[in-house]
Amino acid sequence: MEKPKYKRVLVKLSGEAMQGKDGQILDFGLLERIADALILCTKERIEVAVMTGAGNIWRGAKQGVGMDRCRADQMGMLATVINSIALKDVIERRGGRAIVMTAADMPDFAERYQPEAADAYLREGRIVILGCGTGNSYFSTDTGAVLRAAQLGADIVLMAKNVDGIYDRDPRVYPDAKKYDTVTYDEILSKKLAAYDLTATAFCAANGIKTYAFALRDPMDIYRAACGENIGTLTCV
Repeated sequence: MEKPKYKRVLVKLSGEAMQGKDGQILDFGLLERIADALILCTKERIEVAVMTGAGNIWRGAKQGVGMDRCRADQMGMLATVINSIALKDVIERRGGRAIVMTAADMPDFAERYQPEAADAYLREGRIVILGCGTGNSYFSTDTGAVLRAAQLGADIVLMAKNVDGIYDRDPRVYPDAKKYDTVTYDEILSKKLAAYDLTATAFCAANGIKTYAFALRDPMDIYRAACGENIGTLTCV
């Protein structure tokens, strides 16, 4: 493997990426492999933050049909904390150091997120796991990831998805879909590419944040992406 390209990364780990194929909410065997990749990053002196999604537990408005949107989103935020605590447990059992920080107060389970404290933990070599997204309804964890990346000065956001990059159309439907090695946020918006949600895309464009979309078929791809290997799609301004 190559040497790290980036000093500080923020990994967006979707809930679907942590889900078991047999319907289990969490695949702990997969989580162990994810933890090993994250720990390897820290051993190679890459500072790592992780924003957890919750699609394996709760899909917000899609599941909470008829619910008040704020309450549905609050349930999603709580679900991200379940994933965050599970990931912390596995990381520590695999010999790493991790801390969960949340955008809402829940002192019995996690520390309240503060950029200065998170920055200090990253410099110490801890993996900082971020739960509750932005802490606000109507904002996705993709948006939470790029917001925290901006606050923490991450070099890039590694978007671990179910598809190995960004395509001109859905590769699961169209076998001849073209994959981009690099793409701009303007292209994503103008061509209406299925990449990130609109708010996250606009935020990245306005703040010059780099993102890298790749599939989590092999968790060690997290480390490969942090080394700059061409395994997905790089997006920049």
